[in-house]
Amino acid sequence: MPAVAFVVNRNRIRRFPRLNRRCAAAAAAHGWDIELLETRSADAGDGATREAVAAGAQLVFAVGGDGTVQACAQALAGSQVPLAIVPRGTANLVATALGIPSSLEAALAVGFGPHERRIDLAVADGVTFAAMAGIGLDAAVVGATAPGLKGTAGWVGYAVTGVKRLAGARTHFEIRLDGGEVMNRRARCVVVGNVGLLPGGFVLLPEARPDDGLLDVGILAPAGPFGWPRVAWRVLSRSPRDDAVLERYQARRVEIAAAARLPRQADGELIGTAASLTVVLAPGGLLVRVPAARRR
Repeated sequence: MPAVAFVVNRNRIRRFPRLNRRCAAAAAAHGWDIELLETRSADAGDGATREAVAAGAQLVFAVGGDGTVQACAQALAGSQVPLAIVPRGTANLVATALGIPSSLEAALAVGFGPHERRIDLAVADGVTFAAMAGIGLDAAVVGATAPGLKGTAGWVGYAVTGVKRLAGARTHFEIRLDGGEVMNRRARCVVVGNVGLLPGGFVLLPEARPDDGLLDVGILAPAGPFGWPRVAWRVLSRSPRDDAVLERYQARRVEIAAAARLPRQADGELIGTAASLTVVLAPGGLLVRVPAARRR
């Protein structure tokens, strides 16, 4: 029988024995041998996935949040081994963008189903990601949100932490898209998305598609007492219009230089502090199991 590997982030699973039984039953029902690989951090999924594929796994399930998906995607990038997702994280941006259901049974049915879609990936200074990377405020919020708060409050935990950091000075950024002229901006953060969602399902980058061969760039530059309310209105209304508080662009290569060292994140995981971030598109880099309505 073919082998399937389940890469499970134990920090995101409350009833692990029950999950184990149900995954094993689903695999057996579809004629797969199962290997369950437990990790205690999202980034550990990279090594676990590589070992499973080297041992012959023909399908990999990422059971966790966007960090687990990112780690598995990094290991599977450019391969013919498909990734299936059981969303169990705080934001689940990739799963939401692909229409993957949140219930375990439904997600398993999609993962063992016949429908696949090849989506783009991106590489941020050597770190492969599937959803979004950024430098500045967004990464600071990721780093400041306590794991316990994320586990109990979900995406609201990010929101609570973010509200406490809305006040603050903007940083000077130099941004170059596809080798063009440098754009000088004073902003709170610059994000680069393969999907356009924020935690909670809010749409920051409405033109973003996971398989359009483009990266979407958002420059958030609110200032004054009405700055953040204007950003919020733009996001909630899904307005495509750009203005001084929120600009959006598309490119295949994004080079960002900041006037100070700032935190950086990729798919909700910190990737260190630096004064620059370069993101490059990896078109069609990942094969994903999706619902029938989302296949391409």
